[in-house]
Amino acid sequence: QVQLVESGGGLVQAGGSLRLSCAASGRTFSTYIMAWFRQAPGKQRELVATIAIGGSTNYADSVKGRFTISRDNAKNMMYLQMNSLKPEDTAVYYCAGRIIGTVTYNNWGQGTQVTVSS
Repeated sequence: QVQLVESGGGLVQAGGSLRLSCAASGRTFSTYIMAWFRQAPGKQRELVATIAIGGSTNYADSVKGRFTISRDNAKNMMYLQMNSLKPEDTAVYYCAGRIIGTVTYNNWGQGTQVTVSS
């Protein structure tokens, strides 16, 4: 198990940028597939981006070209660089992890609020 703590959320104007961080405790971070999810009020949680152990990435269509997920296994850190933010990006953002070979994300952070004003 890893414990995950997000930081970096806040209020930003449309077109601005934010960088979210996810700090992981434990020595097994490098064996986890990591992801960012988000949940807006009244909406279902959605997968934003994933990053594999080796660094390959996938993105939701809604954020492709604007968001970049990355990880630093030596520092037990994951990041989400968010550029060209839109009001519809407003949500609570969560980092999550799953052990390679499993399908369920069962390690979650507490979430960080991102609010994009128009």
